Amino acid sequence: MGWCGLASFFLLLLLLFGDIVMLRVACGEGKQHDYGDALAKSILFFEGQRSGELPSTQRMNWRKNSALQDGFQFGVDLVGGYYDAGDNVKYNFPMAFSTTMLAWSVLEFGEFMDWELQHANEAIRWATDYLLKSTNIQGTVFVQVGDPYADHNCWERPEDMDTPRTVYNVTQQRPGSEVAGETAAALAASSIIYRWSDPSYSQKLLSRAMEVFDFADRNRGSYNDSLGPWVCPFYCDWSGYEDELLWAAAWLCKASNNAYYCNYLVENIHTMGSHQENITNNEQGPISGEFGWDNKDAGINVLISTDSQMRNNESLVNTANWNADNFVCGILPESPTKIVNYSPGGLLFKPGGSNLQHTTAISFLLLVYANQLNQTNAVVKCGNITANSDRLISLVKSQVDYILGNNPMNMSYMVGYGEKFPEKIHHRGSSLPSMDQHPDHIDCKGGTPYFISENPNPNWLIGAVVGGPYPNDTYPDSRYLFVQSEPTTYINAPFVGVLAFFKAHININ
Repeated sequence: MGWCGLASFFLLLLLLFGDIVMLRVACGEGKQHDYGDALAKSILFFEGQRSGELPSTQRMNWRKNSALQDGFQFGVDLVGGYYDAGDNVKYNFPMAFSTTMLAWSVLEFGEFMDWELQHANEAIRWATDYLLKSTNIQGTVFVQVGDPYADHNCWERPEDMDTPRTVYNVTQQRPGSEVAGETAAALAASSIIYRWSDPSYSQKLLSRAMEVFDFADRNRGSYNDSLGPWVCPFYCDWSGYEDELLWAAAWLCKASNNAYYCNYLVENIHTMGSHQENITNNEQGPISGEFGWDNKDAGINVLISTDSQMRNNESLVNTANWNADNFVCGILPESPTKIVNYSPGGLLFKPGGSNLQHTTAISFLLLVYANQLNQTNAVVKCGNITANSDRLISLVKSQVDYILGNNPMNMSYMVGYGEKFPEKIHHRGSSLPSMDQHPDHIDCKGGTPYFISENPNPNWLIGAVVGGPYPNDTYPDSRYLFVQSEPTTYINAPFVGVLAFFKAHININ
């Protein structure tokens, strides 16, 4: 019998002594969290992922300048941007998605961020400045910097990199509609953020988004075909590029108020889900529980359903609402059409690596959709089950609290938050001594002793949310097990918005 089972056995004794709070915490339940602290740290994490020349305002000060010659050997400036995870490659596909989600987080929940809003905007701009560089040559989108095989063969700090910084791009002859479409979405979503604070920058982002979308749509094709050996299996596109084109069009419709992009959605929304296996409900259409750097289907539906401008088109919004409701029914634990799993401790699980990427992204969508249900006094019907906005918010809160420590391990899966968190994360910069501690160069294999060490990482990547526990709620805390211990930008990005909401609604049960 596990500890929680034993705790239940002694429930009457604990009741007599009034120590129910201790029981609930011991079972990973009921602990109140400081969502504001978690929010601040979730944004700070992005400073630890920065590539390029770091600003004087850099707070994650064990990180130093890196990759200052990116693109120069090819005659372009590709300095900047983010490393996606624990390696030193810059993959634009997940980077652009992380940027879109940071922007959406600010648009939906920025009012609750208080003094962290400025840091969130800085995190977005660090990405958009780089995405502008990546799209500065008409007819070309640079989509990756760094040889992934050479990089993954080494355990080096980004400040020491001596592996090839090969540049990869897509063109009219070698299309990549998914990565170009996601880049357009990121630029369009971010343009809304700076509309009032920096109008000229906002307009630059929006204009570039339109250009890149046109490039992606006119030159249709997957970057799997032209760059497959270099992007697969790392960030191979499994769901087709149609979803990214719709996703970009939705953000351009929202950002530009241009009917062309809204009409594009109406004319092409039927293509959604055409390149993936779907679970059908009475043969009425696809239920997609998918949302992340690869598949945007659920996000498109929620975005359309909650945007006032797109809601003016009755046909479009009816389709989106139907699909969004099906998405919710695929997630709710009590739904008869549930297509995800939950661990014994209550964590949402989906197939694939780095499970918390699913948990945070899906939680964000549920929260955005819950706000829409609340505003319209609507409910979601899943067979004989009815769910209102409160039910969706309650489910999201259970996921957030699990990640922050209300789980059978009593462990926060955010580095630096709580008393117990992962200390041996799969991250090169975090696991190697900083330049301040060890100014001499550490070469490709020179970092191996640090990788195999059983010691905690010397540098805390504050705010990093790792891949998460096994489906049985256990977590080994091992650098070797990267699926569990590696943080990524696309795990954190949607979590920023979710934490901002609960920071302002801390008393929701």
